[in-house]
Amino acid sequence: MPAVDVLLPYWGDPELLKTAAESVLAQTFTDYKLTVIDDAYPDPEAGRWLTAMDDPRIEYLRNAENLGVNANFTKALGLATAPVFVMMGSDDVMLSNYLETVMALMDAFPAAAVVQPGVIPIDSDGIPSRSLPDRIKRLAAPKAREARLLQGEMLAASLLRAGWHYFPSLAWRRDVVIPFGFRPEYDVVQDLALLLDVAASGAGMAVSEEPVFHYRRHAGSDSSQRAHDGRRFNEERRFFAAEADRFAALEWPRAARAARLHWTSRLHALSVIPGAISSGSFRTVLPLARHVVH
Repeated sequence: MPAVDVLLPYWGDPELLKTAAESVLAQTFTDYKLTVIDDAYPDPEAGRWLTAMDDPRIEYLRNAENLGVNANFTKALGLATAPVFVMMGSDDVMLSNYLETVMALMDAFPAAAVVQPGVIPIDSDGIPSRSLPDRIKRLAAPKAREARLLQGEMLAASLLRAGWHYFPSLAWRRDVVIPFGFRPEYDVVQDLALLLDVAASGAGMAVSEEPVFHYRRHAGSDSSQRAHDGRRFNEERRFFAAEADRFAALEWPRAARAARLHWTSRLHALSVIPGAISSGSFRTVLPLARHVVH
């Protein structure tokens, strides 16, 4: 059994998938398995390319039909057998020392169920870029010259205020996370929901500012499309209301208040409104405005 499962749910540009896979194969830490779960993407190029590599570290699986984001992530999670796993995006890039770094952090912080290393956002062309959401994440993320551990209400409240994590860059301890899994009712916030389940259980997150991962942000991503048509914010509104109730019941007042305010989610909706107006998507403007003032 490998020390790390790199799980890569796939749907999208085959060339970006190739770049992502090559970044995994270039890791200095070599005790891993890469599993690509193709969600029935119409272009067979990714599967052809991966199979032709004939690399024992790679397993390629193709769904008989498209499952959708959440169901494919859930399927990928069920394939994890190693003590540590990563759920990487099919358009993201690991720097060569990514696995080495997160495994060292796992060793340094035994109470951490998840590790968030430093991340450099990139655009569709692979150029470092700081969009408004990334600037907010950077401002809200915990600041520390050295790696540190966050736990309990501090972790939950911090994530609820800004969601400063980058899901594809996270490394998880399988034995802690598997009992929770992804909640089937969410497609956009399933990662934050899982992190809050971890926080509520008392487990922690190790965070480091050392950049070892490139997160690709582009307009064609599923989350971006859901933001522009308003579906993202409908889901977030339901989610934050439920989390406010949960953390109030746990008597974690700072976390409950952060969930009720969800100010970065509201600011995100506000930032989308000008684009909706300029593109003539007037039907989405009112729901977006309601989310801003909710």
